[in-house]
Amino acid sequence: MTGGAEVPREASVDVIQRELTAFARRARAAAARVHPELPLVSYTLLAHIDEQRGCRATDLAAHYLLDKSTVSRQVATLERLGLVERRPAPDDHRVQVLHPTEAGAQVLATAQTNRHAAYQERLRDWSADDLARFAAYLLRYNTAGTGGSLPTGNPR
Repeated sequence: MTGGAEVPREASVDVIQRELTAFARRARAAAARVHPELPLVSYTLLAHIDEQRGCRATDLAAHYLLDKSTVSRQVATLERLGLVERRPAPDDHRVQVLHPTEAGAQVLATAQTNRHAAYQERLRDWSADDLARFAAYLLRYNTAGTGGSLPTGNPR
C-alpha cells in the first residue's frame, strides 16, 4: 500500500522479481568469497550433500531439477577442489555416493558462520513478528515453486 492506494499486482510481482534477482547476485558473490573457484551451484550442491550425509549425483539432479550433465560438471569441480569424494554405497558397491571431505566440511562450516552473521546484521532491526512473517512468506514461496517453472538461466 502506498498512500492508501493499492499497489497493482503486476507492480508487486515486478518488485519481487527484481529483489530476488538482487538476492541471487548477492548469494553468488557470497559463494565466491567462501571459495574463489566455487560457483553458487557447486556450493549449493556441496551443502545438500552434507545435509543428506551423502547422496548420489542423480539425487542432486532430481532434487534441484538440474540436467545430469550440469551436476556432473559441478561435482567434478567439487572433486577437483578436494571438497567432495566418492565412496561406494554400503548396500550396493556399484553405486557411488558423494560425501564432503574434511576440507569441504570446513568450507561449509566457515560459510555457515559467515552467512549467519551476515543475516543477523542485515535483519538486526527487524521485529520478531516481521522475521516470523518473512520466514513464513519465504517458506510459502519456495513450497509453491516445486514445479520448477521459473527460468533458471545459466547455473553458474
